[in-house]
Amino acid sequence: MLKGIDPVISPELLKILAEMGHGDEIILSDAHFPGHTFCPKNVLRGDGLQIPDLLEGIIPLFELDAYAPPLAMMAAVEGDELDPQVEVDYMTAIRKSAPEAPAPERIDRFAFYDRAEKAYACVVTGTTAKYGNIILKKGVTPIG
Repeated sequence: MLKGIDPVISPELLKILAEMGHGDEIILSDAHFPGHTFCPKNVLRGDGLQIPDLLEGIIPLFELDAYAPPLAMMAAVEGDELDPQVEVDYMTAIRKSAPEAPAPERIDRFAFYDRAEKAYACVVTGTTAKYGNIILKKGVTPIG
């Protein structure tokens, strides 16, 4: 256990976050997302964890990209509806440490899958919210 590191951050996740460079992306996926299919590099299991809790643990350690949209979520497929509370819960968690963070861009399901294939890592969580996946794009850590 380390001081100042939220206990939801496993040693494996801490290593992944440290390895990531500017522009690399990590997906925090819901329990339904086929992470092992679409994330060929690094898949971590966080089956008992909820995405808002992970966001609260990650964002203090992780600079969001300032040069490209740093957050992305899947748009609803035609005929489906989004639960707006999912995004509210995520942004509440993110803005505790990054108050200026923009709302996530919404991208088509297949565009999300394409980005997942290129992502540095994916954490498959226990979140069961429909369309609960979120992509975080890492930025440059400020000096000082």
